[in-house]
Amino acid sequence: MTARPIRAALALALLAAAASLAAPARAETFETSAGPVEVSPVGPVFENPWAVAFLPDFAQTGALLVTERPGRLVLVARDGARAIEGLPEIYARGQGGLLDVALSPDFAQTGLLHLTYSAPAEGGGADTHVARARLDREAGRLEDLEVVLAMQTHETGGRHFGSRLAHAPDGTLFVTMGERGNRPSAQDPDVANGKVHRIFPDGRIPQDNPFAQGGGLASVWSLGHRNPQGAAVDPETGTLWVVEHGARGGDEVNRPVPGGNFGWPEVSYGTHYSGREFPRGATAPGIEPPAHYWDPSIAPSGLAVYRGALFPEWDGDLLVGALKFQKIVRLDVEGGEIAGSEDLVPDAYGRIRDVRVGPDGAIWFLTDAAEGRLLRMAPAD
Repeated sequence: MTARPIRAALALALLAAAASLAAPARAETFETSAGPVEVSPVGPVFENPWAVAFLPDFAQTGALLVTERPGRLVLVARDGARAIEGLPEIYARGQGGLLDVALSPDFAQTGLLHLTYSAPAEGGGADTHVARARLDREAGRLEDLEVVLAMQTHETGGRHFGSRLAHAPDGTLFVTMGERGNRPSAQDPDVANGKVHRIFPDGRIPQDNPFAQGGGLASVWSLGHRNPQGAAVDPETGTLWVVEHGARGGDEVNRPVPGGNFGWPEVSYGTHYSGREFPRGATAPGIEPPAHYWDPSIAPSGLAVYRGALFPEWDGDLLVGALKFQKIVRLDVEGGEIAGSEDLVPDAYGRIRDVRVGPDGAIWFLTDAAEGRLLRMAPAD
């Protein structure tokens, strides 16, 4: 049973009405380095949408899934929208709730997908969980749901859950988890907080993980992360990219490596909110430097590697959603390094929570608001 069931039922009943009563969908045009682009809203209004995933028959039906942080998974297609039943119990408070969704690479055959969410803990608090389930599309529900990875520190704060999913070409699954406001935990290899994890989709541990033979949690891939809310694997190179929130400045783009320590809370290009400097400054021996950082912070959330036919000029570049500065940042990647940046749709749509490259080659993104939207960016005619 999901949290806030009465509100969820009411929101579902109003879903179609909200879509029909919203202002007529209209496209807007923006200038970019790739020429003029057109941005159009798609589907209904969502309540604080967090992630989007495209179903295999998207080209024929427009079918996709959207998570709403209060605890709903919505299936959207050209013939309408419906909420999917069978979700686990969800802790929808603060920054917690239903977070990421990722389809298994063999989803067309198996119907399997993964979800990340904040789960209530016994005795209070909440933990970031990863669950695998099978989508029964005809019945409109999840079946055979099982938790395959779980944080177990039961933090009582309402922040820094993470959490993104990224499938790798070798069949493993990367999972990001925030430190939940418990700063020292990010440096402790024996707890899940503040880490990038690597598991097989069923929860088994790859034996080449850095701590698979001991010395830390077997699922840990890298440590010293604050609140990584974007992750993507480049489908051509296999490179894992992650974006994470700094404190006051110091938002980072990182390339997690096995056993790598990315510094939080000892090292940062920002400062604490109090103005206090970090113990070891911006860089230190044994700490992996970021591939890119922002100061002041943009509050990055959502990350995609552009591989598509509609914007050949941006092939291999990173697309990062910004909550604070309310834009999409395109990071120009040359030879595996970040060589420059461009702001897309600045201040036009509010807080950008997720960015994805659709099967159609368009750039799709979600706005984080009580009346959030799914939007599609494509070259203007």
